[in-house]
Amino acid sequence: MGNQLQLLDYVLVPSGMLIMVTYHLWLLYQTVKHPTKTVISINAINRHFWVGAMMEVTLRNNIMGSTLLASTALTLSSLIAVLMTSSSGDQSTWFIFGDKSDLFFSIKFFLTLVCFFVAFLLNVQSIRYYSHASILINVPFKKMPSNGSHFWSLGLCAFYFSFPLFLWIFGPISMLLTNFLLVFALYFLDVTVTFEFGWALCKNEEEEAVATSLST
Repeated sequence: MGNQLQLLDYVLVPSGMLIMVTYHLWLLYQTVKHPTKTVISINAINRHFWVGAMMEVTLRNNIMGSTLLASTALTLSSLIAVLMTSSSGDQSTWFIFGDKSDLFFSIKFFLTLVCFFVAFLLNVQSIRYYSHASILINVPFKKMPSNGSHFWSLGLCAFYFSFPLFLWIFGPISMLLTNFLLVFALYFLDVTVTFEFGWALCKNEEEEAVATSLST
């Protein structure tokens, strides 16, 4: 029975992580090759127009959002570290359908901790770019807000990967199910079938109309 439970970890955990990695690689391909079909690319296109009308208070809100995520990642990292040190006793009494060895427990906690640390570092980089953009508010700096937003998105991805890794503590089946649910939910959040520039195009049309009226 013990070998069968270990086999679940060896099969279901890599399968679950493969699902998440495959989805994000597919999302990256769609973002690069078909930019009008993903929310990330649409936001990047609109951000190109948004920079021209951006106010400092908007940058401050972005910095606050990234700071909140960075603080959350650091707090969760501390919580995982406490769990690692306090779970050195007998894990056989835990409700876990899978391998209950000390080695697997250490691997589970360590990988979850790495995800939270990566999320923290990525959000710190996002804060860095937004802070530089707020200093250079009156000069062309369109690339800095985009870089800050990209690091913020990568930080969210690290959070997404931490969910199934944390639930792996309770067994590989819960991890695999979480991966399926996450990919299903993220698909509807990341992919769009209709594309509109929104206020960016409206602003462009208004600027063209003003320029035309001035020229005449």
